[in-house]
Amino acid sequence: MALILVLIAVGSVAFHLLSPWWWTPIASNWSYIDTTLIITFWITGAVFVVIVLFMAYCLWRFRHRPGRRAAYEPESPRLEAGLIAVTALGIAAMLAPGLVVWSQFVRTPPDAAEVEILAQQWRWSFRLPGTDGRLGAADIRHVGDDNPLGLDPQDSAGQDDVVIDGGDLHLALGQPVKLLMRSYDVVHNFYVPEFRAKMDIIPGMVTHLWFTPSRTGSFDAICNEVCGSSHYAMRGRVVVEDEPTFRAWLDRQETFSQRAARSTNTREAGLHRPAIDAR
Repeated sequence: MALILVLIAVGSVAFHLLSPWWWTPIASNWSYIDTTLIITFWITGAVFVVIVLFMAYCLWRFRHRPGRRAAYEPESPRLEAGLIAVTALGIAAMLAPGLVVWSQFVRTPPDAAEVEILAQQWRWSFRLPGTDGRLGAADIRHVGDDNPLGLDPQDSAGQDDVVIDGGDLHLALGQPVKLLMRSYDVVHNFYVPEFRAKMDIIPGMVTHLWFTPSRTGSFDAICNEVCGSSHYAMRGRVVVEDEPTFRAWLDRQETFSQRAARSTNTREAGLHRPAIDAR
């Protein structure tokens, strides 16, 4: 048994160092999160190896031998104090980097562009500010076939907002982004593995997170919270492009006012369509 424990410790370390499975290449400013995870791996890994090897040593050192009896020592204040001190240092070493990263995670840069994400079973929709650079008001009471994101028709600030209903979200390279997230139905979680940042989306609340895309590419956006029978199919795509390409894409998108006008024209055309005589 002692030999098996030694092999478990050595094999676990070797598997970690030689494993082909690792995180996806990072594509945002949150390299601090990777650093924090690596620190946690080192500390917990070292504790795991020490404990398993200590168990192996005890099994071998205090194995049964004829004529020997076990000693009974119910308390050891010196040993307990040492274990408490070492444990406290280890926990502090794991918590401190996380607190530093969290303080950055909750402080959105003032120049971050706001983008809204609307989650519903089982799709993502997005809204970007128009030429005025700000998002208009929205409320679930305004949701309808012609207004899937629930924008307030009376708010002039939302008339030029770009509505992406179920399509891809495009972002500009190097531009800090603040994601404002709402849910229609249940708890969702917006997660792009390459960005390292994620946040729950709670019905009745607007949650947020921020990041800065650091490389171009197309990245899967997944729901990281079990949200129903088709949770596995709730996928989207975030495309990071250079500034000129992003601006060209944004200029081609339909604004809220254009979408409303198109819907009105479609309804009016349907009302004035001549009836077909089937006789």
